[in-house]
Amino acid sequence: MMPGLFITGTDTGVGKTQIAGAIARLLTNAGVHVVPRKPVESGCGLRDNDLIPGDALTLRTAAKSTQALDQICPYQFQPAISPERAAAQAGVQITLSELESACLNGSDSGQFLLVEAAGGFYSPLAHKLRCADLAARLGLPVMLVVADRLGCINHTLLSIDAIHSAGLTVSAVILNQPAKCSDTEMDNAADLQQWLKFPLIQVQHQSDSSHAWQALAEQTDQLKNFVERELIQLRFPG
Repeated sequence: MMPGLFITGTDTGVGKTQIAGAIARLLTNAGVHVVPRKPVESGCGLRDNDLIPGDALTLRTAAKSTQALDQICPYQFQPAISPERAAAQAGVQITLSELESACLNGSDSGQFLLVEAAGGFYSPLAHKLRCADLAARLGLPVMLVVADRLGCINHTLLSIDAIHSAGLTVSAVILNQPAKCSDTEMDNAADLQQWLKFPLIQVQHQSDSSHAWQALAEQTDQLKNFVERELIQLRFPG
Protein backbone atom coordinates (compact mmCIF):
# COMPACT_ATOMS: atom_id res chain seq x y z
CA MET A 1 0.00 0.00 0.00
CA MET A 2 1.30 3.45 -0.91
CA PRO A 3 1.78 5.97 1.91
CA GLY A 4 -1.15 8.27 2.40
CA LEU A 5 -3.82 9.81 4.57
CA PHE A 6 -7.61 9.96 4.38
CA ILE A 7 -8.92 13.20 5.87
CA THR A 8 -12.47 13.27 7.17
CA GLY A 9 -14.40 15.30 9.72
CA THR A 10 -17.11 15.15 12.31
CA ASP A 11 -19.26 17.37 10.11
CA THR A 12 -19.15 19.75 7.18
CA GLY A 13 -17.49 23.13 7.67
CA VAL A 14 -14.98 21.92 10.27
CA GLY A 15 -11.90 22.94 8.28
CA LYS A 16 -10.90 19.73 6.48
CA THR A 17 -9.65 21.50 3.37
CA GLN A 18 -7.50 23.96 5.30
CA ILE A 19 -5.94 21.16 7.35
CA ALA A 20 -5.43 19.05 4.23
CA GLY A 21 -3.84 22.03 2.49
CA ALA A 22 -1.47 22.67 5.39
CA ILE A 23 -0.39 19.02 5.47
CA ALA A 24 0.07 18.96 1.69
CA ARG A 25 2.32 22.03 1.83
CA LEU A 26 4.38 20.72 4.78
CA LEU A 27 4.95 17.40 3.01
CA THR A 28 5.77 19.11 -0.28
CA ASN A 29 8.24 21.47 1.38
CA ALA A 30 9.95 18.41 2.88
CA GLY A 31 10.45 16.94 -0.60
CA VAL A 32 7.56 14.46 -0.55
CA HIS A 33 5.60 14.11 -3.80
CA VAL A 34 1.98 14.62 -2.72
CA VAL A 35 -0.90 13.36 -4.86
CA PRO A 36 -3.98 15.36 -3.74
CA ARG A 37 -7.44 13.96 -4.28
CA LYS A 38 -10.94 15.30 -3.65
CA PRO A 39 -12.81 12.71 -5.73
CA VAL A 40 -16.26 14.32 -5.40
CA GLU A 41 -17.03 17.98 -4.73
CA SER A 42 -20.38 19.73 -4.65
CA GLY A 43 -20.88 23.45 -4.22
CA CYS A 44 -18.43 24.22 -7.04
CA GLY A 45 -18.16 27.75 -8.31
CA LEU A 46 -18.78 28.74 -11.93
CA ARG A 47 -16.30 30.67 -14.07
CA ASP A 48 -16.83 31.20 -17.82
CA ASN A 49 -19.33 28.30 -17.77
CA ASP A 50 -16.72 25.99 -16.23
CA LEU A 51 -17.13 24.46 -12.80
CA ILE A 52 -14.34 25.32 -10.35
CA PRO A 53 -13.98 22.89 -7.42
CA GLY A 54 -12.60 25.26 -4.80
CA ASP A 55 -11.45 22.59 -2.34
CA ALA A 56 -9.63 20.65 -5.04
CA LEU A 57 -8.01 23.87 -6.25
CA THR A 58 -6.75 24.59 -2.73
CA LEU A 59 -5.27 21.09 -2.49
CA ARG A 60 -3.59 21.40 -5.89
CA THR A 61 -2.08 24.77 -4.94
CA ALA A 62 -0.92 23.55 -1.54
CA ALA A 63 0.68 20.41 -2.98
CA LYS A 64 2.22 22.35 -5.88
CA SER A 65 0.66 19.73 -8.12
CA THR A 66 0.74 19.97 -11.90
CA GLN A 67 -2.16 17.55 -12.35
CA ALA A 68 -5.36 18.85 -13.92
CA LEU A 69 -8.26 19.71 -11.62
CA ASP A 70 -10.34 17.10 -13.44
CA GLN A 71 -7.88 14.45 -12.27
CA ILE A 72 -7.73 15.70 -8.71
CA CYS A 73 -11.54 16.02 -8.61
CA PRO A 74 -13.23 14.13 -11.47
CA TYR A 75 -16.78 14.47 -10.10
CA GLN A 76 -17.76 18.14 -9.84
CA PHE A 77 -21.24 19.51 -9.11
CA GLN A 78 -22.55 23.05 -8.67
CA PRO A 79 -25.38 22.71 -6.10
CA ALA A 80 -24.15 23.20 -2.52
CA ILE A 81 -25.83 20.04 -1.28
CA SER A 82 -24.60 16.54 -0.47
CA PRO A 83 -22.54 14.99 -3.29
CA GLU A 84 -24.98 12.09 -3.43
CA ARG A 85 -27.95 14.34 -4.10
CA ALA A 86 -26.00 16.61 -6.45
CA ALA A 87 -24.95 13.61 -8.54
CA ALA A 88 -28.52 12.30 -8.60
CA GLN A 89 -29.82 15.67 -9.81
CA ALA A 90 -27.20 15.64 -12.56
CA GLY A 91 -28.12 12.08 -13.57
CA VAL A 92 -24.64 10.83 -12.72
CA GLN A 93 -24.12 7.43 -11.10
CA ILE A 94 -20.80 6.87 -9.33
CA THR A 95 -19.64 3.46 -8.14
CA LEU A 96 -17.22 2.65 -5.36
CA SER A 97 -14.76 1.24 -7.89
CA GLU A 98 -14.88 4.50 -9.84
CA LEU A 99 -14.21 6.50 -6.67
CA GLU A 100 -11.28 4.24 -5.81
CA SER A 101 -9.86 4.61 -9.32
CA ALA A 102 -10.29 8.38 -9.12
CA CYS A 103 -8.07 8.39 -6.03
CA LEU A 104 -5.44 5.92 -7.24
CA ASN A 105 -5.06 6.74 -10.94
CA GLY A 106 -2.06 8.96 -11.57
CA SER A 107 -0.23 7.92 -8.39
CA ASP A 108 2.45 5.36 -7.53
CA SER A 109 4.02 3.76 -4.47
CA GLY A 110 6.76 6.37 -4.12
CA GLN A 111 4.28 9.19 -3.62
CA PHE A 112 1.95 10.28 -0.82
CA LEU A 113 -1.78 9.97 -1.49
CA LEU A 114 -3.75 12.69 0.31
CA VAL A 115 -7.51 12.15 0.03
CA GLU A 116 -10.04 14.63 1.38
CA ALA A 117 -13.57 13.35 1.84
CA ALA A 118 -16.82 15.35 1.86
CA GLY A 119 -18.60 16.13 5.12
CA GLY A 120 -18.36 13.64 7.96
CA PHE A 121 -17.21 10.01 7.96
CA TYR A 122 -20.74 8.70 7.40
CA SER A 123 -21.77 11.45 4.98
CA PRO A 124 -23.23 10.21 1.66
CA LEU A 125 -20.66 10.45 -1.12
CA ALA A 126 -22.57 8.75 -3.94
CA HIS A 127 -25.69 6.60 -4.30
CA LYS A 128 -25.78 4.27 -1.27
CA LEU A 129 -22.08 5.02 -0.63
CA ARG A 130 -20.63 6.88 2.33
CA CYS A 131 -17.23 8.45 2.82
CA ALA A 132 -16.62 5.50 5.15
CA ASP A 133 -16.99 3.07 2.25
CA LEU A 134 -14.30 4.81 0.22
CA ALA A 135 -12.02 5.05 3.25
CA ALA A 136 -12.38 1.32 3.89
CA ARG A 137 -11.65 0.50 0.24
CA LEU A 138 -8.48 2.64 0.23
CA GLY A 139 -7.34 1.38 3.64
CA LEU A 140 -5.40 4.55 4.48
CA PRO A 141 -4.92 5.87 8.02
CA VAL A 142 -7.64 8.39 8.86
CA MET A 143 -7.17 11.91 10.18
CA LEU A 144 -10.28 13.25 11.90
CA VAL A 145 -10.86 17.02 11.85
CA VAL A 146 -13.08 18.33 14.64
CA ALA A 147 -14.52 21.82 15.14
CA ASP A 148 -13.57 23.09 18.62
CA ARG A 149 -17.03 23.90 19.90
CA LEU A 150 -19.61 22.73 22.39
CA GLY A 151 -20.73 19.16 21.61
CA CYS A 152 -17.58 18.14 19.77
CA ILE A 153 -16.55 15.51 22.32
CA ASN A 154 -19.58 13.37 21.55
CA HIS A 155 -19.15 13.86 17.80
CA THR A 156 -15.46 12.98 18.01
CA LEU A 157 -15.91 9.78 20.00
CA LEU A 158 -18.77 8.60 17.78
CA SER A 159 -16.66 9.24 14.66
CA ILE A 160 -13.68 7.39 16.15
CA ASP A 161 -15.87 4.38 16.91
CA ALA A 162 -17.13 4.46 13.31
CA ILE A 163 -13.57 4.62 11.93
CA HIS A 164 -12.47 1.68 14.07
CA SER A 165 -15.61 -0.27 13.09
CA ALA A 166 -14.54 0.13 9.47
CA GLY A 167 -11.26 -1.61 10.34
CA LEU A 168 -9.22 1.57 9.96
CA THR A 169 -6.69 3.31 12.19
CA VAL A 170 -6.93 6.89 13.41
CA SER A 171 -3.73 8.75 12.61
CA ALA A 172 -4.61 11.87 14.62
CA VAL A 173 -7.45 14.11 15.73
CA ILE A 174 -7.19 17.76 14.72
CA LEU A 175 -9.11 20.10 17.01
CA ASN A 176 -9.66 23.10 14.78
CA GLN A 177 -11.14 26.49 15.59
CA PRO A 178 -13.11 27.38 12.44
CA ALA A 179 -14.32 30.49 14.29
CA LYS A 180 -12.85 32.44 17.18
CA CYS A 181 -13.88 30.88 20.47
CA SER A 182 -15.43 33.22 23.04
CA ASP A 183 -16.02 30.63 25.81
CA THR A 184 -12.93 30.85 27.99
CA GLU A 185 -14.14 28.12 30.37
CA MET A 186 -14.33 25.42 27.69
CA ASP A 187 -11.26 23.20 27.18
CA ASN A 188 -12.18 20.49 24.70
CA ALA A 189 -8.54 19.58 24.13
CA ALA A 190 -8.02 18.59 27.76
CA ASP A 191 -11.37 16.85 27.97
CA LEU A 192 -10.81 14.87 24.76
CA GLN A 193 -7.22 13.87 25.49
CA GLN A 194 -8.25 11.51 28.30
CA TRP A 195 -10.22 9.44 25.79
CA LEU A 196 -7.61 9.26 23.03
CA LYS A 197 -4.64 6.98 22.43
CA PHE A 198 -3.30 8.87 19.43
CA PRO A 199 -2.13 12.44 18.77
CA LEU A 200 -4.51 15.31 19.44
CA ILE A 201 -3.40 18.46 17.64
CA GLN A 202 -5.02 21.77 18.48
CA VAL A 203 -4.90 24.51 15.85
CA GLN A 204 -5.98 28.08 16.39
CA HIS A 205 -8.50 30.17 14.49
CA GLN A 206 -7.12 31.90 11.39
CA SER A 207 -8.85 35.16 10.48
CA ASP A 208 -8.12 34.92 6.72
CA SER A 209 -10.03 31.73 5.98
CA SER A 210 -9.22 31.73 2.24
CA HIS A 211 -5.52 31.30 3.01
CA ALA A 212 -5.78 29.64 6.41
CA TRP A 213 -3.91 26.56 5.20
CA GLN A 214 -0.81 28.66 4.57
CA ALA A 215 -0.88 30.16 8.06
CA LEU A 216 -1.45 26.72 9.59
CA ALA A 217 1.52 25.28 7.70
CA GLU A 218 3.77 28.14 8.77
CA GLN A 219 2.70 28.69 12.35
CA THR A 220 1.43 25.44 13.90
CA ASP A 221 4.40 23.64 15.47
CA GLN A 222 2.30 20.64 16.57
CA LEU A 223 1.17 20.05 13.02
CA LYS A 224 4.71 20.43 11.67
CA ASN A 225 6.05 17.95 14.22
CA PHE A 226 3.29 15.46 13.42
CA VAL A 227 4.00 15.62 9.70
CA GLU A 228 7.72 15.17 10.27
CA ARG A 229 7.46 12.37 12.82
CA GLU A 230 4.34 10.43 11.81
CA LEU A 231 4.03 11.02 8.08
CA ILE A 232 7.60 11.38 6.84
CA GLN A 233 9.95 9.49 9.17
CA LEU A 234 7.62 6.49 9.57
CA ARG A 235 6.58 6.19 5.91
CA PHE A 236 9.66 7.43 4.12
CA PRO A 237 12.48 6.12 6.37
CA GLY A 238 15.97 7.16 5.38
